[in-house]
Amino acid sequence: MNARDSILARLRAPRMPAAPALPDVAGWFAAHRRVENLEQRCQRLRTALEASHAEVHDVGPTDWADRLLHIAAAKGLGTLLIGNGTPHGAMLEARAPADLKLVRYDRAIEAWRDQLFDAVDASLTLARSAIAETGTLVLWPSPAEPRLMSLVPPLHFVLLDAETVQADLDTVLRTEHWHDALPTNALLISGPSKTADIQQTLAYGAHGPKELVVLLRHAANPGEGA
Repeated sequence: MNARDSILARLRAPRMPAAPALPDVAGWFAAHRRVENLEQRCQRLRTALEASHAEVHDVGPTDWADRLLHIAAAKGLGTLLIGNGTPHGAMLEARAPADLKLVRYDRAIEAWRDQLFDAVDASLTLARSAIAETGTLVLWPSPAEPRLMSLVPPLHFVLLDAETVQADLDTVLRTEHWHDALPTNALLISGPSKTADIQQTLAYGAHGPKELVVLLRHAANPGEGA
């Protein structure tokens, strides 16, 4: 068989068989998902986050800003980065003491790169949801809260509404309809940035924030009725 006949034979060969059916991912998760209420999911999330060296604080809808400011004072923070025009940023601005400088992310990174990398102690962003199974926060970067807010400052505050805590990633994908639209980057955060060398020495803050503080915001302030 010459080269021409060999090429024609390959072209005339039967096509590849149809692709096998996709696995029933939703069915698998439904069969293996834990039966638990919101309080149990929040507790599982807390346990996993704290095991990854994150802080978790239970807060309410009206006291979360005061708790954040108390933590900021205890840690000696001088500058806190907030989103541009966000409701939680405005609430924090209304309560911030004189010794804590709040900076809005309101300009292009090229205009203030040095200040962001060298003069910002912490940032605050809002989480879209969380995954109890893995202790993971889901962040949805936007023009108001760009991705760099969660990557550059050495301390990252995350405000998370308790009712958005889901059992697993499959539930998050389906309930939030990720297939309809995605941002440039959807961030999944399971603790502060960390890495280890060949001797297995764990170091925090190598590729992002050294500290992660989660403010788990419940429908009522702690001690009040739901």
